[in-house]
Amino acid sequence: MKDESPRVSVIVPAYDEAENMPELFSELAATFRAHELSAEVVLVDDGSGDGTTEAARAAAASAGLDAVVVLRHRANRGKTEAMLTASEAARGEYLVLFDADLQHSTEEIPRFVAMLDEGYDLVAGRKVGRYKKRFVSSIYNGLARAIFRVPVRDLNSMKAFHADVLAGLTLRHDWHRYLVVLAHAQGYRLGELDIELHPRRHGEAKFSGRRRIMVGMLDLVSVWFQLVFGRKPLLFFGTSGLALIATGGLTGIVALVLRFGFGLGFRPLLTLVVLLVVAGLLLFVLGFLAEMMAQLRDELEEMKRDRRP
Repeated sequence: MKDESPRVSVIVPAYDEAENMPELFSELAATFRAHELSAEVVLVDDGSGDGTTEAARAAAASAGLDAVVVLRHRANRGKTEAMLTASEAARGEYLVLFDADLQHSTEEIPRFVAMLDEGYDLVAGRKVGRYKKRFVSSIYNGLARAIFRVPVRDLNSMKAFHADVLAGLTLRHDWHRYLVVLAHAQGYRLGELDIELHPRRHGEAKFSGRRRIMVGMLDLVSVWFQLVFGRKPLLFFGTSGLALIATGGLTGIVALVLRFGFGLGFRPLLTLVVLLVVAGLLLFVLGFLAEMMAQLRDELEEMKRDRRP
């Protein structure tokens, strides 16, 4: 590999994509040469069983690309983990997240780089044209825009961003879909490009099925909770606890009025009062413990920032 650091690192998570490797590296090489782009490719084989690693190395050599790093996970860990592994090995100022299935043209890469040069911290692609999951995607993206107020219309497509953006975020499993949301919450400047989605050439889609929709919706709630209450969890647990305690108090007053005003006694009503008050107190205590954990997390993040060069 060349000693001089490339300006752009194209990071490619790949899982069972051996058939796409020759065309992927051939087209990347052609794009780099046509646009005189100082770039490297960092591909992570995410536990493939079809020889993706070997196919990638052979394809890179055949395409004449020297600045190529091929890494491998022993088991399939997910796209987010593959992206993070690639980013740790990447040397470029800009990172371009590019799918191995070639459903986006490599000719989009210079367009993303040009927008980053204009001053954007992260540029997201917006898929245009017809594609199978358009209806589901539109609902998911619509909900995300309404909840997080992000200024882009497609969260789950090709992206390019400064390497510092990823270094400042904490991504959990499958949270690559919320990279735009988390970057927006940190105050980074976002841009958007319309890009065409092409049919998959070889292999099968890895992200499909009803289970993916359910997981996506649950992750949406999880990200929302972290952004809204992650720094001040007592706002959620304390408010909920106070609401339960207040409800228990009102229920107790009703029970007393019924007992001494009308001579009606309902033991289940008293049990409900105890349950509501105890649950409220437990939520309050949980809120205090969560506040302590949030404080520890803030201190750890501050220590990490101080250690960065």
